[in-house]
Amino acid sequence: MASVLRLYNAALIRRPMFAQSATAAFLFGAGDVIAQQVIERQGKNHDFMRTARLTFYGGAFFGPALTKWYQLLNRIKFSSPTKAVIYRVWLDQAILTPVAVGFFFGTMSIMEGKGISGAQDRISTAYTPTLIRNWGVFIPTQIINFAIIPHHLRFVVVSVVSLFWNTYLSAVNASSQHQEAIESETGAEK
Repeated sequence: MASVLRLYNAALIRRPMFAQSATAAFLFGAGDVIAQQVIERQGKNHDFMRTARLTFYGGAFFGPALTKWYQLLNRIKFSSPTKAVIYRVWLDQAILTPVAVGFFFGTMSIMEGKGISGAQDRISTAYTPTLIRNWGVFIPTQIINFAIIPHHLRFVVVSVVSLFWNTYLSAVNASSQHQEAIESETGAEK
């Protein structure tokens, strides 16, 4: 096990984009599997396309974006370690997070074939409660992350917390998708 961790650590240093994108893909997919099997109890009715969409999103969008974001935050110099933590957390949660939450729901809707109007509906329904819950989870996480974790391991810390967060996101996204289906059926019956 230790040798696997050493190899992973070396990959994070030598090829951060690849390692972090692969990590994000795996954890987004795993979060969806947990959401479907543990929370929603789908059993044999597992939606493999949903898992594929989330895995793709994690590896193709979230991983690369977060890798570049952390590289940017690491390049910014601050006058003290305390200011560095405060400003990095603020930048992360005030700039990146609101965009990332909206982008997630919009991208998922489009990949599900709902189009722009479906994306707008999903964002208007799920955005604010998800953003508030995100702050409750990730502000404390990022304070610890930026205060004591070496910069090349920050993505890993966020990724571990994100496994649980991705499970939540997948469940919220599925719930929003289910609610939209009910509303469209009700609208068609009128």
